[in-house]
Amino acid sequence: MAVLTDRRSAPDSGAPQRESRRLGFSQRLGRWDVKLSPYLYISPFFILFAVTGLFPLGYTAFVSVHEWSLLGGQGEFVGMQNFTDVLSQPTFWKSLTNTLSIFLLSSVPQVVLAITIAALLDQNLRSATFWRMGVLIPYVVAPVAVSMIFGRLFADQYGLINSVLTMIGLDPIAWHGDRLASHVAIATMVNYRWLGYNALIFLAAMQAVPRDLYEAAVIDGAGRVRQFFSITVPQIRATIIFVVITSTIGGLQIFDEVRMYDVYGLGGADQNWMTTVVYLYDLAWGDQHSLGRASAVAWMLFLLIVVIGFVNFLVTRQISTSGSTSKKSRRKSATTSMSRGNA
Repeated sequence: MAVLTDRRSAPDSGAPQRESRRLGFSQRLGRWDVKLSPYLYISPFFILFAVTGLFPLGYTAFVSVHEWSLLGGQGEFVGMQNFTDVLSQPTFWKSLTNTLSIFLLSSVPQVVLAITIAALLDQNLRSATFWRMGVLIPYVVAPVAVSMIFGRLFADQYGLINSVLTMIGLDPIAWHGDRLASHVAIATMVNYRWLGYNALIFLAAMQAVPRDLYEAAVIDGAGRVRQFFSITVPQIRATIIFVVITSTIGGLQIFDEVRMYDVYGLGGADQNWMTTVVYLYDLAWGDQHSLGRASAVAWMLFLLIVVIGFVNFLVTRQISTSGSTSKKSRRKSATTSMSRGNA
């Protein structure tokens, strides 16, 4: 019986193995480029944020737990004493109430009017570019100029608004004497400046909505108002949430309009329109010259913004979840109706 043998010789274990080809410097450089380039491209933002954002935040926390004067510099460690002193001052709570009041009077009408203006600009208008750029002009004007102009409009004795009210037989309004009137005046300045900016953001979101949806709504007999609430608003839900969050952050940091509303810039004689940021400014560079207490106010304002931002995040997640659930239910009902029709 013949035995078949494999003619291929087994590899000699003693023979030297062939070394794998080493990568050249250019190939290694190419691999490093693929791995490291994305991080290098985005590193300027994080470096700049660390220098201008994280470091001041951490340094402010360090100052807030020390007795720190404007002239004497760093003093002894006091712990939470600066926070306790600020919370015990009635002026702080009054400034916080003023901030929330001006924020509500400015942000809520601002979002509603911005959506309305964006919906009007989204129509087929003549010279649409002119009108769309025109709403951005108030944002370009310097805040100091806007505050000075509106300060003259809302003057108590020689203001234009009180002059018009007197001409039509109404009593003049004490724009600097009444607390609510001063809040309305400052909120008007804020709305004038940021209304066009938010309107353009809403307009960009509205133009991204598919036009097929509006054509189908017209065929179904839906009017402009019905299309707005049934198509436009649900489609720009994410943009609305973004504008609400940014308006919240900006509304809690109002300073320029309040600072320029009167001659002294400290919220009036009775602090009727003093905001928290103006109160912080007065603590640091006013009569107290306490940078430690001012830093404590800054950190409490930061925590307040974080809390409100977290609430907005929960609302955003809830809206997104409800929106995805409704979409799934609509798809399921459409599939069920199609299957019944086929049957």
